[in-house]
Amino acid sequence: MIELRGVKKRFGEQIVLDGVDFTVANGETVALLGPSGTGKSVLLKHINGLIHPDAGQILVDGKNVALLKRDDLAHLRMSIGYVFQNGALFDSMNVYENVRLGIVNQKQFGDDDFCRNRVAECLRLVNLTPDTADKFPAQLSGGMRKRVGIARAIAGSPTYLLYDEPTSGLDPVNSDIVDRLVRRLSDELGVTSVMVTHDVRGAFRVADRIALLSEGRIVLQGTPDEFRASKDPQVKAFLERDFETEEAA
Repeated sequence: MIELRGVKKRFGEQIVLDGVDFTVANGETVALLGPSGTGKSVLLKHINGLIHPDAGQILVDGKNVALLKRDDLAHLRMSIGYVFQNGALFDSMNVYENVRLGIVNQKQFGDDDFCRNRVAECLRLVNLTPDTADKFPAQLSGGMRKRVGIARAIAGSPTYLLYDEPTSGLDPVNSDIVDRLVRRLSDELGVTSVMVTHDVRGAFRVADRIALLSEGRIVLQGTPDEFRASKDPQVKAFLERDFETEEAA
């Protein structure tokens, strides 16, 4: 379980998180929505200790992330897969080598047979053919690079998956592919997922629950149906603006 309690964070004079309460139950997929620049990615980075709060608590499996010592934090991170917004693949490495980096157990990482089998399985899970392993990032489409990033994130068999804008920059067809993949991985692997996204329609397709971050706080966290039925002015304004923008496009 992931739980944020009263989390505050500021950078200089800018208040980014202003008392955030946010929960993700085991096995659940939660989509985190919000206008650009509201701190969605900052919140995500708090969960695996890349950023520490100024106040409040971040609990993962009951452990206060900000108080963990270095070795304990490293051990916790072994259970958390992180999908970066731009894929963050190493251009000098082929797909096999990139995905292999996600194998966090050192004994397994040093076992070539295990790595070959694990990388092949992860590529299969993200609907990429075996020959993709020999390609370099520059040879891949944007959608394929995103899926390789997801394959790397699941290579270590994590308990948690954190997605930072997994469909950003993709066309509608590839966005749908990634959305379906996020949902399928949640169902097949039983992982607990948090997906930061700007795509409202995708969030409604993928998530068990949705949270809206606005002005440093969670305005509403509930099911897609609860979001649609919400009378909160901020929720209504955000949803109406987003759907109107998509329809106009």
